[in-house]
Order: sequence, then C-alpha cells, then structure tokens
Amino acid sequence: MSGKDLPPSQRAVLMGAGGIALVFGVLGGLWRAGWDVPLPGTQPASFHGALMVAAFFGTLIGLEHAAAAGRRLAYLGPACAALGGLGTALGAPHPASAGLLLAGSLVLAALAFGNARRDPMPHALLMLTGACLGVAGNALWLAGLPASAATGPWLAFLVLTVVGERFELSHLRQPGGRALALLAAAALLLAGGALLAPWFWRAGAAAMGAALLGLSLWLLVHDVARRDLRHHRQARFTALCLVGGYLWLAAAGLMLPFAAVGDATYGAALHAVFLGFVVAAAIGHAGAILPGLIGVDAPYSAWFYLHLGLLEAALLLRVGADLAGLPAWSAWGGMGSAAALALFALLTAAGARHGRRRRTRIA
Repeated sequence: MSGKDLPPSQRAVLMGAGGIALVFGVLGGLWRAGWDVPLPGTQPASFHGALMVAAFFGTLIGLEHAAAAGRRLAYLGPACAALGGLGTALGAPHPASAGLLLAGSLVLAALAFGNARRDPMPHALLMLTGACLGVAGNALWLAGLPASAATGPWLAFLVLTVVGERFELSHLRQPGGRALALLAAAALLLAGGALLAPWFWRAGAAAMGAALLGLSLWLLVHDVARRDLRHHRQARFTALCLVGGYLWLAAAGLMLPFAAVGDATYGAALHAVFLGFVVAAAIGHAGAILPGLIGVDAPYSAWFYLHLGLLEAALLLRVGADLAGLPAWSAWGGMGSAAALALFALLTAAGARHGRRRRTRIA
C-alpha cells in the first residue's frame, strides 16, 4: 500500500483541504485590515501567516513533492499540513495544530533530502534549504513564539522553493560557475538572515533584504522569462507573472532593511514577497502544475489577465498606501487581492470545465 501513488482525485481532496486553510487565511487578513468578515472566533485573524504559508503552501508544495515521489506514505506531509491548517483556523489546541504543521514540513524536508542525495543539483539543494527553513519556521511557531519570529524562515522557505522550481523546470539558462556561486551566496544569505531575524531583527532584515535584491537581479538575468515576454498565450502570461514577481522581490529587498516588526513598511515588504512574488508565480505555473497533480486541465485563456491585472493593481495600491500611511486605502488593496484570488479560482474552474466539455465533444 505504501508503495502505490494516490490517484489525482484523492490528491484533489488534499488540495481542497489546503484551500480551506487559504480561505480562512484570506478572511483573517481582511479582518486584520479592518473588514467585517465572518470568522470562527479570531483564530484566522491571529494566525493569518501560519494559515497562508505553513498550511496552504505547505499542502501545495508537499503535494508536488509527494506526487514526484509516487508513494502513499509521502502524502502524510500535505495531509498533516492541511489538517494543521484546519485545526489552526477552527481553534484546536495550539500544540496539536502547530504540531501537525511541523510534522508536514518534516515530511517535506525528508523528501527534499532524498531528492538532493540522489541528484545533488542546484535546484534540489535550493529546495532542500527552503524545506529546512520551513521546518525552522514551524518549530518556532510550535514553541509559542509570535508569528513575526517565524516569518523570516517562512519567507525564505517559499522564495527558495520557487527559485528551485524554476531551476528544476529548466527555465533558467545554464549558468556558469560564477553565476552559481552568486546564487548560492544569495541563498545562504537569505537563510542566515531568516534564522537571525527572530532574535536580531535589524541584522536579519538587512541580510534578507540584500539577499532578496540579489536573487531578483539574478533571476532577471538568468531566467528565460524575459525572453518569453515575446511569445504568446500561456508562455507570455507565465512570463508576465514571473517578471512582475522578480520586480516585487527587488522592491521587498529594498524595503525590508528599513522595516520594524509590525509597522507599515514591514507589511508592505512581506506582501510584496508573498503576493507579488509567490502567489504570482503560483498563478503563472497553475496551468502546468494542475494537470499532473490533480488531473485538472485548465487551458490558457485571455481572461486570465483579469486576475493577474487585479492582483498587481491591488498590491500596488496596498504597498503604496502602507508606505504613505493610508490604512483605509491599504484595506481596499487587501480586498482587491482577495478578489483577485477568488477570480483566479473561478476562471481556472471555468477553464477546466470548458476544456473537459471540449474533450468530450472531440471524443
């Protein structure tokens, strides 16, 4: 039993459970921004970051690694992440829900370690480093430290995972030794800053800011996304998601050294990374990931530019309002980001339904 893979329909159930954590996380973020939204207590508002990163992205990335491993036992990782997210949102005891999130990240790190041992290529080492930082963030969260203490490791976990996946998909030009050394230095600086930040915020934030700026410049030079802007349809859409994300990553790198935990600049920098870079990359790659992961084919549509444009405009409003000290406008930016995510889900579902009907007519 443990040697058999899960069928796409059962993977979809796990992704749906992770999606519930995402919904609660988004609602919690809106509540924090000042919107009156229905919540089961204040758990989603208090644990917004844990729900978004450790629960939802922990489930999604865990599913990708488990599907690549092709073994049922590997799905314990995303299952724990999804259950931990549900427990976090619904008010389960913190040791239980946070313990599940940590267990999910440990399984992910074990899978990443196995991949890196079999094939010690740059992408595998980047994703292993990211997975270990995910474990560190969840361990800090389980230990009872505030979310701000786990934010640095969580941020580094997602950033290094995305960079590693771009490498794995062979969307980076083959870099030489000097370029690889620069990439390794930026990744190690990000990891070091993330681990330093919970205790020495200023030093950690400066290191993370320099690393994010370095990574963004490195990706703009070595990723083929800039070249793909000249292409059409899905290739251009994905390239726009990524190039925009790299620019947001640079913006976060410039802001982070000047941020204090909890202030407006801190919020602007974090949303630039999590929404502008990570979520945009996920949107850009959804068409390539979903068919193999859960058996859902969502063919490209020009309508996809609606949710991408709304995401970018809302984030620009939110970051600008945060830096200008305009909380009401920032709240509208948050609402726009939530609407962009909802529109992405609706358009992707509509595309999948249209694609299924088209295949049925052809058959």
